[in-house]
Amino acid sequence: MNENRVVVIGAGTMGNGITHIFAQCGYKVSLVDIRQEYLARALNAIEKNLDRQIKKELISETDKKETLKRVSTSTDFAEVKDAFLYIEAVPENARLKCDIFRKLDVITTEGAIIASNTSSISITELAAATNRPENVIGMHFMNPVPVMTLIEVIRGLATSDDTLNTIIEVSKKLGKTPVEVHDYPGFISNRVLMPMINEAIYCLMEGVANEESIDTVMKLGMNHPMGPLRLADFIGLDVCLNIMNVLYEGFGDPKYRPCPLLKKMVTAGYLGKKSGRGFYNY
Repeated sequence: MNENRVVVIGAGTMGNGITHIFAQCGYKVSLVDIRQEYLARALNAIEKNLDRQIKKELISETDKKETLKRVSTSTDFAEVKDAFLYIEAVPENARLKCDIFRKLDVITTEGAIIASNTSSISITELAAATNRPENVIGMHFMNPVPVMTLIEVIRGLATSDDTLNTIIEVSKKLGKTPVEVHDYPGFISNRVLMPMINEAIYCLMEGVANEESIDTVMKLGMNHPMGPLRLADFIGLDVCLNIMNVLYEGFGDPKYRPCPLLKKMVTAGYLGKKSGRGFYNY
């Protein structure tokens, strides 16, 4: 088991950000996705983000080249069997994630840690798909990964102290601040954030105020850097709805009921920035 090698599964926004920060901190990273075009897009995003860091004088051109050298890509995670840490960063679909965890359980070295970047799905549920639940943990990075310093480290019911302590130390090596959280729906970040966003959508639906007014109140009155409706657009309204459903089903409490307007917009394909239209047009 190579303690300097990490595998990231999923080359989307979070996956390429996680790859970026690990490679920048000296780890050799294998980025895996099902299509070569997704991997090419991810490498392009990493390069652009490194260029932004150069422009801000946070890194040098040499740092960029060394970081990119540490990244390799593959369409088959079974090709990389010697990593000490595997981080799953695929879309928020419990069935898909459990399938990946089952496959990783078979092909990875004994003692390797399998982590998920999930923002809401139970780590205990994912761990149950393996024969090593003690080695399964949540590493919930914040977006954009190279900029945001928090990592929610989520401990499943069977996660061992050794696994927890290893991930806390790894997080610190990345220059991040790890916060230990127990495995409950939404953890801390989304259990607090998503109901606020959901309530803002209710305010819009009920005609309390328009989008700009709701966001302005939260920015100027609560000192939030971005209003909840704009933030929802950046997160993705489908993602917001999925997380609200996890909270609603997980707690069985009507206070977590997704706003009907949110459900209607997702059905219409108005998913926010990624679709060009959400509460705002892009």
